[in-house]
Amino acid sequence: MKITAVVSTKGGVGKTTVEANLGAFCADAGLRTLLIDLDPAQPSLSSYYQLVDEAQGGIYDLLAFNITESVRIISSTTIPNLSLVISNDINNQLNSLLLQAPDGRLRLANLMPAFEDHFDLILIDTQGARSAMLEMVVLASDLVISPLLPNMLAAREFSRGTMQMLDGLRAYGRLGMKIPPVQIVINNLDLTVDAQMIEQSVREIFQDNREISVLNCTIPAAVVFRNAASLGVPAHRLEYRQPSNRKSPAALAIIRQLAIELFPEWRDRFEGLTESVVASLVKEGR
Repeated sequence: MKITAVVSTKGGVGKTTVEANLGAFCADAGLRTLLIDLDPAQPSLSSYYQLVDEAQGGIYDLLAFNITESVRIISSTTIPNLSLVISNDINNQLNSLLLQAPDGRLRLANLMPAFEDHFDLILIDTQGARSAMLEMVVLASDLVISPLLPNMLAAREFSRGTMQMLDGLRAYGRLGMKIPPVQIVINNLDLTVDAQMIEQSVREIFQDNREISVLNCTIPAAVVFRNAASLGVPAHRLEYRQPSNRKSPAALAIIRQLAIELFPEWRDRFEGLTESVVASLVKEGR
């Protein structure tokens, strides 16, 4: 089982969109995938896809009461292999609870083994601010994905905020906790010369960083991702063929490239999710 957090210390960078599309793609590729919504302020992931079997509980029950039984906290989406732990911390109490608990920042890491026999991949959505909850998620993860807009000021803020967070977590190394690598995906990249220059500059900022790297894959500023979110469908199902009026690849090719770069151990599964296979899924209404 691989645990991956989608993180940014800044809001509005597209964390939920990236996670929802990546999770649905991995599920269509046959991976048993669990999405966890840990953003109490804007729990968009909880309502991104339609649910066919909604559990009574959610993230509050998991973290406040250590409840890990699937039937009590895990909901099923309309997408086969894709499950969800909804955000139900309506009073935003979890962060205070974790600050006061002796195992606060280690709680999620201690609970994750309960899901190992049921899922291949867990993707965790987080709030766009540094908090005890965010640090808890990072310590529980094998990998951190950070969407970053092609903006130099945002890149510098990201570098400072993320490095400060990682520095603050180093003490947990004495407890045997590993700090996961951080992989940046440049999101909402347009084809202007300015944006491409900024992309290159962002890559230069992190080229010698041993903990943070920039993925080769970029996510273009394509309307398909907004349309998919509005319709509540994965972008790769909405656009699996190359659009004739756009230079950037189809959403299927973009998300497939992202998945392969993040999770190379499942490359064969991802490459098997071809245009014709996705077309069949869409036609069958799965």
